[in-house]
Amino acid sequence: MSKYALTVTCPSTRGIVAAIANYLADKGCNITDSAQFDDQETGNFFMRISFENDDAVDLAKMTAGFVKTAEPFEMAYEFHDESQKMKVIIMVSRFGHCLNDLLYRWRIGALPIDIVGVISNHMDYQKVVVNHDIPFHCIKVTAQNKIEAEARIMAVVEDAGAELIVLARYMQILSDGMCKKMSGRIINIHHSFLPSFKGANPYKQAFQRGVKLIGATSHYVTSDLDEGPIIEQDIVRVTHAQSPNDYVSLGRDVESQVLARAIHAHIHRRVFLNGNKTVVFPASPGSYASERMG
Repeated sequence: MSKYALTVTCPSTRGIVAAIANYLADKGCNITDSAQFDDQETGNFFMRISFENDDAVDLAKMTAGFVKTAEPFEMAYEFHDESQKMKVIIMVSRFGHCLNDLLYRWRIGALPIDIVGVISNHMDYQKVVVNHDIPFHCIKVTAQNKIEAEARIMAVVEDAGAELIVLARYMQILSDGMCKKMSGRIINIHHSFLPSFKGANPYKQAFQRGVKLIGATSHYVTSDLDEGPIIEQDIVRVTHAQSPNDYVSLGRDVESQVLARAIHAHIHRRVFLNGNKTVVFPASPGSYASERMG
């Protein structure tokens, strides 16, 4: 049984769901999961549908045939083959907890992606990456060579056909040009529960404020630092007795989990941009299952 997904965004009106369901039924498809959201503030409608077909579906024909259904509702839509893994580039600096977590989830099939390369501005994780048979690219970045270095980064991304860039604690600020070119296709993990405590030392700021909760935020990257649409967040409790280093250690676990969940949502096309916010639908049944246990 072949599995597919359809994502739809359009102005809110009556008859959208019925029109989509009728089209899929006419094509011999069976809907297995559906999620929708009608944003009354913006007037936008969002929908994600998983469906199956006994035979392989020609997605080009499905897309072309859907035009008559989509046009009256002004739909922006995409059909996806759920068996096709998204090509991902991971970027990392000197903190390896998120990278190692992603590599493990990828290895056991819990994160069904195709890691086509790892880029770093340091050599710390070359051996780890190469041992996973993944191409490793060390691209040093300085104030003097930033334009050249970023051009090399984009060359790696384009040559590998990457559809998503993951900043797994990559400690360099990307240019406005790169952020715009890859809009909606760069995910970052910030070691703070945004919008509080932005910048490079959020755990120190949190400690100085005596907070009782610290967290992590995964968001899309924009040219406004730490301001991109939020995809996923989580927290952990702390007490007055813990040090700033305790905050860092506790936070690393949360960062790894939050980043992995954000990537999972993105690769399954569950995230929809809605202005400076996102709509994130629940995971479809079975999408968290691993291919193997270790």
